[in-house]
Amino acid sequence: MATPSLLLLVADGRFPAGAHAHSGGLEAAVAAGRVTDLATLEEFLAGRLATAGLVGAAFAAAAHRAAVAGSAGADKAAGSTGADEAARSSTLAQLDAELDARTAAPTVREVSRRQGRALLRAGRTIWPDAPFGDLPATPSGVHQPLVLGLLCAAAGLSRLDTATVAAYGTVTGAASAGVRLLGLDPYRVQALLVGLADACDGTAAEAARAADGPPERLPAAAAPLADIHAEIHATWEVRLFAS
Repeated sequence: MATPSLLLLVADGRFPAGAHAHSGGLEAAVAAGRVTDLATLEEFLAGRLATAGLVGAAFAAAAHRAAVAGSAGADKAAGSTGADEAARSSTLAQLDAELDARTAAPTVREVSRRQGRALLRAGRTIWPDAPFGDLPATPSGVHQPLVLGLLCAAAGLSRLDTATVAAYGTVTGAASAGVRLLGLDPYRVQALLVGLADACDGTAAEAARAADGPPERLPAAAAPLADIHAEIHATWEVRLFAS
């Protein structure tokens, strides 16, 4: 079982996974005049939580479920390790394809895979015995939520913990970017995040429940305007954040 300290360490924005270099689409939204102050930042974060937050948390929870189920099977039946690995690999490959299908913008897909590569590097260093080798071997890497699910399972976190870390990360990174992009009072931004805590917990609980279903039935909430902004942002020659 994981300790509370492990949960805090994995959820910490300083965990070496490259998240600090991304604004979660906020930089483009600020440039478009759609986020200008605390009130509009709160709307942005709530919308992000209900879309990217829910989807990412559900896929992270589903990857955690695949990792835990495979490990349990291997413990219960001697000689079943190969079958468990094959089943886990198959599930993770399907999850990767399903998440790809839910990510309409090519730029957002690349960002997710880039962050997945960074997180995988950290995971392999900290938990070298975790089944990261069962992730699909795609040339561009694996989506970040899937790596997060396996990493959290390796850390001994629960499925709900995993979904909470994923949901939490979708709002905290963008909130931090808001301080830098808009010069907002960091104390008031933190108060805004506290106000979103219940919504974050609710999103994580919904995502953890959804992970009981097959990959094709996982949430598919979308934010078309955010996808458009992401593609425009990728064309900028000068920008503060990678996305």
